[in-house]
Amino acid sequence: MKALSIALLTMNAVTVTSALAEYPEKPVQFIVPFPPGDLEDILTRQIAEGFQEKYGMSTAVVNKPGGGGGPFPGAVEASFAPADGYVVGSFVADVPVIGPEIGIPPLNPFPFEPLGHFLTYPFIVVAKGDAPFSNFEELAAYAKDNPVTLGHFGNGAIPTDAVLALAAQKGFKYKSDAPFDALDCNTLASGDVDVITTTVQQVRPCLDDLTVLFSIGHERISMLPDVPTMGEIEPGLNIGTWNGLFVKTGTPQDVKDKIIAVAKEVVMSAPAQKIAEETGAKVYWKDAEATTKQIAEDRKTVAVIQKLIAK
Repeated sequence: MKALSIALLTMNAVTVTSALAEYPEKPVQFIVPFPPGDLEDILTRQIAEGFQEKYGMSTAVVNKPGGGGGPFPGAVEASFAPADGYVVGSFVADVPVIGPEIGIPPLNPFPFEPLGHFLTYPFIVVAKGDAPFSNFEELAAYAKDNPVTLGHFGNGAIPTDAVLALAAQKGFKYKSDAPFDALDCNTLASGDVDVITTTVQQVRPCLDDLTVLFSIGHERISMLPDVPTMGEIEPGLNIGTWNGLFVKTGTPQDVKDKIIAVAKEVVMSAPAQKIAEETGAKVYWKDAEATTKQIAEDRKTVAVIQKLIAK
């Protein structure tokens, strides 16, 4: 009987110790649903490294490119994780804005809640330097009589739909379009597409040899001050592309607070701000409330975009 009592006391002590264990007590994964190398990946790796340094627990950034499906397959995979903060999604705006609306059951109802967002992409639409058009107006005129192929990050992605909607509003269509996991200098050099939607980071090595037609964002890109935004070309399509951190809905607040504290410190650090300066990106920290508001605003603009595409 005494042995049984000791065993029960030992079991209770283990249970209490386990219940009181502080997060994190095992490795944390940050899911990036794109290939390595672009801004969301670089900054998420900085956040993961900062988390590891602060809490002494190993972290991993896991890239889950969608194979033409954009960020949605990676987000779906992350949706099956428990609400405990050990899987953190580093998601582009498409995931919360469009994901619940396009018939993907694990994303509707939306299973994540935002911690905040930290990046506005320097998103641009470009062609080769020797393209027979040098700005969007010339592209629109050229495409009415000549075939033009568009490369993008996936059907249903915000930049893809926005570019297609702008074409529809201006009275032309791309002959065809194709999704790519990466859209860089080689994509255009291959001749498979004539115009691509991408970020400055992806085409930095050859940027001086390209024709930048317009940017997708609320403001002009600092390093491309003469390039108009899509919203300047068509005010009803004023939208930007951003990236934020998300966890499963129901994750304990103290867990969220620990992730937020590190992310906020990292993105405001000198290394992160240097990335912003060198790429034209905007790097900052906006909290969960601001992110929720941004999602609501973007959903309204996306509704306009989708109506134009459906014409």
